[in-house]
Amino acid sequence: MRGSGNRTTSFFVLAFAITWGLQLPGVLAQRGFLGGPLEAYLPFVALGALGPLLSATVLSFREGGKPAVKRLYAPLLAWRVHLGWYAAALVVPSALLTCVLALLNLAGRHGAITFVPAASGVLFGLGMSLVEEVGWRGYALPRLQARWGRFAAGAVVGVLWCLWHIPMFLGLGVPLNLMLVMLLYFTGASLYLSWIYNGTNGSLLLAVLAHLGAHLDNSHRALPGDVVPLLAHAIVYSALGLLLMRRFSRAIDWKGSQL
Repeated sequence: MRGSGNRTTSFFVLAFAITWGLQLPGVLAQRGFLGGPLEAYLPFVALGALGPLLSATVLSFREGGKPAVKRLYAPLLAWRVHLGWYAAALVVPSALLTCVLALLNLAGRHGAITFVPAASGVLFGLGMSLVEEVGWRGYALPRLQARWGRFAAGAVVGVLWCLWHIPMFLGLGVPLNLMLVMLLYFTGASLYLSWIYNGTNGSLLLAVLAHLGAHLDNSHRALPGDVVPLLAHAIVYSALGLLLMRRFSRAIDWKGSQL
């Protein structure tokens, strides 16, 4: 257990070091604290997003060489699960967000109820989902669960997942006074994704698709002008994560069903 805990700590330290080390200079340049054109920093910002994937791959190789790396990536091919899991990953949170915002509009709010990206945004979301989930759910979550159980592990990953995004928040102009809402959003989403990962018997593919589902209807696009969609999204994910992880994880069991 202690070795697993040390490896997980190493993963988070390395993931943060890679991402923050490569992305913070761009943030500082954006604010005029570093010289040179901002465009010169953008390739490093993009490389910084690979932090979770690189950390998980390097540490897996150190633990067991190529076979361990193969075991890390193999669950990306675990697609034979019940269709209900695909709906849970790609449709359910977005549908609930739309319903909540539609009800708020009926109550007097005026604003968008969906935030569907262009095709390029879908490809970007898929890429980000892949490079992040190999680390968060593929490497860190199983090791934390072995020590602390599913709920605590999912919550810890969610908090650190949120903090890892801080350079991106700064670069995109997301106000840091929204960090408490962001923590609620990412922690709730992490619990929900953890439920999907565990319910599909460790399918990293479904975790990636669930992450992509958040990009397919991303309330962050309303920021900084309209905070209501983000708050509604955070509440949706938190409610889903808490209910499913704490009460219904045994009642809803699709993992034995295959296509």
